[in-house]
Amino acid sequence: MKYTTLPNTDIRVSKICLGSMTWGEQNTESEGHQQINYAIEQGVNFIDTAELYSVPSKKETQGSTEKIIGTWLKKTGKRNDVVIASKITGPAEFSKHIRKGEFSKSEIEDAIHKSLQRLQTDYIDLYQLHWPERQTNFFGKLGYTHDENDAWEDNFSEVLHHLQGFIKEGKIRQIGVSNETAYGVMRYAEEAKKGAPKMITIQNPYNLLNRKDEVGLTEVLHRENVGHLPYSPLGFGMLTGKYLEEIPKNSRVDLFPNYNRYMNENSYKATRAYNAIAKKHGISLTQMALAFVNDRPFITSNIIGATSLTQLKENIDSVNLVLSDEILKEIEAVHNNTPNPAP
Repeated sequence: MKYTTLPNTDIRVSKICLGSMTWGEQNTESEGHQQINYAIEQGVNFIDTAELYSVPSKKETQGSTEKIIGTWLKKTGKRNDVVIASKITGPAEFSKHIRKGEFSKSEIEDAIHKSLQRLQTDYIDLYQLHWPERQTNFFGKLGYTHDENDAWEDNFSEVLHHLQGFIKEGKIRQIGVSNETAYGVMRYAEEAKKGAPKMITIQNPYNLLNRKDEVGLTEVLHRENVGHLPYSPLGFGMLTGKYLEEIPKNSRVDLFPNYNRYMNENSYKATRAYNAIAKKHGISLTQMALAFVNDRPFITSNIIGATSLTQLKENIDSVNLVLSDEILKEIEAVHNNTPNPAP
């Protein structure tokens, strides 16, 4: 395993982060524990979760993923061996069963306390805002369209100072954002320079079919020393190649047809081209796609997910693959021909 540190901290994390959003829906508690055990054996020490999980979000299973991690922590006593990241949900129709979704002090306090209880721990290493309060271009939107009726008012400083209180209490160690834009990261960075705590990471989708963060955001990350934690590095499984012929039974898209973000015509076109590159060089499409993400200079840790130990093994092993200059040039040619087909 390869390791790095979360920016501006001494928190050492594996280059592969174990994603967990299927635990409690597609995976049982036992399977979740098996995944954690296997990942730990391979040197992974970083686990990402959220109060929203498991997915798809629904009242009956909300918080189940944190509970599964919590029972593993209680059973093993290995809290000090892992770095845990979680998130507070933002405002959205699909999360109204949790709370309003404002980042007020009372809502942050409610979210943190409930996550701590489910995780059976006294602290969360990295606490993230799952998506912004304001209306902006996240969740598959490439461009920003301003809404004159958006009632949101700038509260970046206020939110940071709410979080600072919980940092001082020791309930969270560090903070980050998710599904955020360059504007949001920059505004938080500006407030940090005035004495507020710093958002040290951003968790956004990033993969061969969605490289939109390279436009604008990556410069901010480099200059402000903010780490990128990419999620969906396999594009909901599209970049494994398993959807190229048919939709396998009990796959995510089969079970949840609305998870079709990566299923458009250009995504298939690009995926077939990437698959041809992988076959030409004798490697799996899965590992090529993950190795590409692992090696980007702005990536801190790559959040991989799996529903089986076989998938998990292949995903973790990608950390050992280094793509040649020839492969990278061929990947870039496909990207230039079909850029960001699934933002």
